[in-house]
Amino acid sequence: MAKHEELPIPIYDNLEPVYGGGSSLEEAQLRFDTLKSKFVEIFGHAPQLFARSPGRVNLIGEHIDYEGYSVLPMAIRQDTIVAIRINKSEKVLRIANVNDQKYSICTYPADPLQELDLKDHKWGHYFICGYKGFHDYAKLKGVDVGKPVGLDVVVDGTVPTGSGLSSSAAFVCSSTIAIMAAFDVNFPKKEIAQVTCDCERHIGTQSGGMDQAISVMAKTGFAELIDFNPIRATDVQLPAGGTFVIAHSLAESQKAVTAATNYNNRVVECRLAAIVLGIKLGMKPTEAISKVKTLSDVEGLCVSFAGTKKSSDPILAVKEYLKEEPYTAEQIEKITGEKLTSFLNINASYLDVIKAAKQYKLHQRAAHVYSEAKRVYAFKDVVSSNLSDEEKLKKLGDLMNESHYSCSNLYECSCPELEELTKISRDNGAFGARLTGAGWGGCAVALVKESIVPQFILNLKEHYYQRRIEKGVIKKNDLGLYVFASKPSSGSAIFKF
Repeated sequence: MAKHEELPIPIYDNLEPVYGGGSSLEEAQLRFDTLKSKFVEIFGHAPQLFARSPGRVNLIGEHIDYEGYSVLPMAIRQDTIVAIRINKSEKVLRIANVNDQKYSICTYPADPLQELDLKDHKWGHYFICGYKGFHDYAKLKGVDVGKPVGLDVVVDGTVPTGSGLSSSAAFVCSSTIAIMAAFDVNFPKKEIAQVTCDCERHIGTQSGGMDQAISVMAKTGFAELIDFNPIRATDVQLPAGGTFVIAHSLAESQKAVTAATNYNNRVVECRLAAIVLGIKLGMKPTEAISKVKTLSDVEGLCVSFAGTKKSSDPILAVKEYLKEEPYTAEQIEKITGEKLTSFLNINASYLDVIKAAKQYKLHQRAAHVYSEAKRVYAFKDVVSSNLSDEEKLKKLGDLMNESHYSCSNLYECSCPELEELTKISRDNGAFGARLTGAGWGGCAVALVKESIVPQFILNLKEHYYQRRIEKGVIKKNDLGLYVFASKPSSGSAIFKF
């Protein structure tokens, strides 16, 4: 039997396999009906098909996917649906949104080679990422999709934006899959996961691939251990009696906008930490600069060093060879024998980081990455152990708390709101709570006993959200969009009715 990741995206003629039965099916049916009538209203004809991809919550393994390490996310029920139709009479891509108050219609030429103007950040750019990615990949695979044609598109998303729940990946994945299905092509899931990860780089974020992989490959009822190079997904069955509650801090994390000082800055710090470790552990500087891209590339050297101290922990090398005080660019250049601008000019976003950065915290970033990578496997080991469900939940909670501490103190990607929210969660009975997603705002995820979920959410409302409702930050009626429980949901799908 073909492995899960080698199967194509499933195609359904009804909503039940994805949305289940009962009230959630009725709710989904209403969304699809609204989307269809919006499509007809704007373009004068019905869509050819629909594609959907979910958002995700990362349970553990933060900021390590781009360092080559495995992560452990699950898909949530919130998703992005794209309705599409090929329109041969127009040579343009017209992208509209059900929420047209917030997102006005975007028009682009039907040209897969167009460059995106990143200074002019439009929501439709994410669709164009998928458009470019699909055409590049079809060409690579020798699939002839003919001359570029017009596309009519309407989007409907329920993943809160800027929340760290991967609204951008849900949008890029559903767009890519919709375009693919419109041209009657279907690639295996693992290939689509890779394509959508690569194509999000057109928008300027150096993403690691977790968000796209889980969005495309998720299975109902399971979290997934996602490995990279090559992308693989292993089902992880969570212990009974626990549920994840996702709570938005209401501090919006704008990953693409603050990339130079936050997200991409950490990517660069990790790369520099890896190169410096490589050199200190015996590599020639020129070799380290050309070969070492991520901390996982020098893990073997770190483990060998630890072996001389009767340990296998790569952090011993970090403690020995990377100082805790921040490095200046000059100090790093002295070790590497080369200017940062000369070996980091591989892409423009790295140069933006160098322009913005005053110093580089190499010790802290490397210590976070190596310890977090270990916690992911510890999490998986707890799940498959012989402990009782109650003991498992307690241990998983401890790992989540340790992860948060590391993100907050070593990686410095938390914020006051997330600190407050995770503390309130722990004080109100969560086994564990941590920031999730890139951080600097966005959401926290708490592991909670299923039986206390309603009370837990009420407590969060009282201790965290009430003040913000009174200040008018959010409306009382919208609270359900910002705090909700979620079981692992299913991945991408195509619907042809």
